[in-house]
Amino acid sequence: MKVIAGLGNPGAEYEETPHNVGFDVVALLAKRLATDWRRSTGFQARVARALGAGETWMLVQPQTFMNRSGICVVPLLRYHGGAAADLVVVLDDADLPLGRLRIRPGGGSGGHRGLASVIESLGTESFARVRLGVGRTRTAEGGLVEHVLGRFAPAQQVVVRQMVAAAADAVQCLVENGLAEAMNRFNGWQVDSAEPVTGN
Repeated sequence: MKVIAGLGNPGAEYEETPHNVGFDVVALLAKRLATDWRRSTGFQARVARALGAGETWMLVQPQTFMNRSGICVVPLLRYHGGAAADLVVVLDDADLPLGRLRIRPGGGSGGHRGLASVIESLGTESFARVRLGVGRTRTAEGGLVEHVLGRFAPAQQVVVRQMVAAAADAVQCLVENGLAEAMNRFNGWQVDSAEPVTGN
């Protein structure tokens, strides 16, 4: 079984924000795999299970809020007999320009508190992660927190949809063909029409 955890915050007020692109990716995967979400109160999560390419997929949207993602993801992974190698975490990355993807087999949190929570709970950094670039809006007032919890501008939403679709493709490639193939195909992928006003 592969556990694919898209990180984000629950609640309508956080929809369509940079911090929730991980939620968006697993939601799209659930749609592609024609599976339905159900609430797992024991694990504080929304989960959707499907079968694809001979592999059981467990899609997860933690309902613990971003900074406590690990207390949902890791117990769920272990309950289903999974190890770090069976986990894929999908998350936003403000250090990547809007519209760019990066896939890694491990590494630190890069200051991302949701990823840091998973690392702490799992006890290792050795699990795959798919990062979606959300940039840092140069005109944003108040800094990074306000940026990742604010709404995308209308001009950015087309870019975000393309990036989310490509990230879903990347996750499918990773599960079906392996991490090396997914990295080869999708690392550095960039939406052609990404707005130049974001990024660093």
